Parts: sequence; structure tokens; C-alpha cells
Amino acid sequence: MAEILGIGCTHRPLMLGRDEDWTRFLDMVLADPDLPAEMRDPSNWPPEMVAELGDDRGLTAARRNRALLKRHFAEARAAIDAFEPDVVIMWGDDQLENFRADLIPPFAVLAYDDQEIQPWLERKNDRNPWGEPIDFRYTVRGHRDAGKYLAAGLIDAGFDMPYAYQPLHHPLAHAFKNTILLLDDDRTGFDWPVVPFHVNCYGSRVIAGKGLRLPLAMRGKFDDPDPPAPKPDRCMDLGAAVARIMADSPYRTVLCASSSWSHAFLTEKNWQLWPDVAADKRLYAALEAGDYATWRSTTAAQIDESGHHETLNWFCLMGAMEALGRTPTRAEFLESWALVSCVVFAHWAG
Repeated sequence: MAEILGIGCTHRPLMLGRDEDWTRFLDMVLADPDLPAEMRDPSNWPPEMVAELGDDRGLTAARRNRALLKRHFAEARAAIDAFEPDVVIMWGDDQLENFRADLIPPFAVLAYDDQEIQPWLERKNDRNPWGEPIDFRYTVRGHRDAGKYLAAGLIDAGFDMPYAYQPLHHPLAHAFKNTILLLDDDRTGFDWPVVPFHVNCYGSRVIAGKGLRLPLAMRGKFDDPDPPAPKPDRCMDLGAAVARIMADSPYRTVLCASSSWSHAFLTEKNWQLWPDVAADKRLYAALEAGDYATWRSTTAAQIDESGHHETLNWFCLMGAMEALGRTPTRAEFLESWALVSCVVFAHWAG
């Protein structure tokens, strides 16, 4: 049987910008004319959020958070390098990037060959932490054969799996691109081939919200919602199938989920101001304990209520680890109230 390493991380877009910009999503909400006056008053916010913002609008917290994230990415990279995989299968979401109104699949295996991307030109941002020019080019290694093997195995297992050999509208969605760039913080190159595995985490919001936040005027008022995201337990079933297929494959495989957890701008019950930290902690406690039943019992309605949309990537990984009978060998919860979302890093060694 092939060896498998499980890795959970984040693709934290804030890491690709300046520390001064880490509260930009909060500023968007505060600029929304439909935010009630009482919710503009910090005395009505959680005290943890007020403390995190401090007297410098969260700048100190952003710098501290960046340092922690860099350390965890370095540890994840070291674990991947030590494992020496043949392929990294990475679950991530697409926010109206490669998949748009002409096709929104629930899942898709992206069996790409190597490709060259220009991450800063795509973002129109030359103020990145690495000081790289806007025309900087980066090679992402792919693995068409492993992607084909996986897609064929999933179809045989009863998942009618879409797949692609080349991008549709965008070279590589930020969930995958950011993760690779952050795992290669020292820019020595990320030479492990990657098969991106798309999950339609945003479901009925992906087109209406253009893959981001909805204006507060639309809060709870979808007149004609698009089809929903895959259900959490279906994501776990899919992850379990992936684990079984790759365990029987000729490929040493890293199974990686990349996303932060509850997002403030998706948590409508909190007026998009702070994430559902309590719900994050509940899932994290279950992760630490190997309590897969708690994850499996989570409903689509709970995902929507808690702004846990992107966590569906982790549900795929949790299903895989459940199928392999593993508990995490290490895990850490990084709490945040004012900087969009909490972050979790976890490793599952064989």
C-alpha cells in the first residue's frame, strides 16, 4: 500500500498583502450602509475582538499572526519534504475564478501538467511580502497521470467526478496558488507535483456574492438562490474514497485541505463583523479527539449559519483520515476575532 500524509492548513489571502491591510474586510462591513448603528459601536462587539484590534487597528495582532502562520507553514513544508511525496492532492475552493456561470461543478479533479503562473499580475499587486515584481513568474508542478488515476478511481467508486487537463477561466484559484506560495516562503521552489481538487464551498453564494461577501441588504434574502454546496457528510464520503484509492495507488500521497475556518464576512448572524469562534472550537475539539461523528453530524444549515463554507475542504480531509483510522499527530488552533477568521494547522502522519 502507498503511504499517505495528511496536512491541514490555510490559504490565508491576508498573508499575501501588507499587515496594514488585515482589517480591510472589517472596513468593508463598516462601510456598508445597511449595518445597524448599534453594530458600529465597538461596545457591542465581543471583548476579544476589541482587544485584538487594540489601539492600532489590529496592526500588532496582524504582525503576531503573520509570524505564527509563517512558523506553521514552515513546519508543514518540512513535514512534506521529509515525506517526499509523489503527489500532493489539495482540496481547495474556487471563488468564481476558474469556475464561473458557465460551469459550477460540486467537485473537480484538476489533472494539470506543469504550468507557469503570474500571481501578482493576477492580483494586480506588486506590494507583496516577498518584494517580487508584478511580472514575477512561478512554476507549479502538476501530475496529470495521478489526477487521471484518482478521477478514474472515484468514478469507479460511484462518484461521477468531473476532471480537467487545463484551466477554464483562471490558471489556478487562489486556494491552491496561495497555499503553494506560502509553503514556499523561502522561494527555493515547491517541487512536489500538485493535483488541485476543487470543492464548491460557496454553493448558493458563489455567483451572487462573486465568491466573496454579500452586501448586508441581501442578508437572509436570497430570492432565487443557486444550487447549494455539497453536504458535509458527502464531502467526508468523498475524502474517504480518495484515501482508499490513493492507499492502493503507486503514489506516495499528501492529502491536504487548505482553508481558514469560520469567516466573518460569511457569518451573517454576526453582521459579518466577527467569525463564529465557538463553532470553530467545537469542530477543533472533535478534530483533536478524532471524533469523526461530530464532523459527520454537522449539517449544511450549520455550515451556512457559522460561516463555515470553506471548511468543506477540511470535511474532505477529515473523511480521508477517518477512513485511515487516524488521529492528528499534531494540531494547533489559532484564534482570531478581528482578522477575518480563525486558522487551524494539523498533521496526520502514518
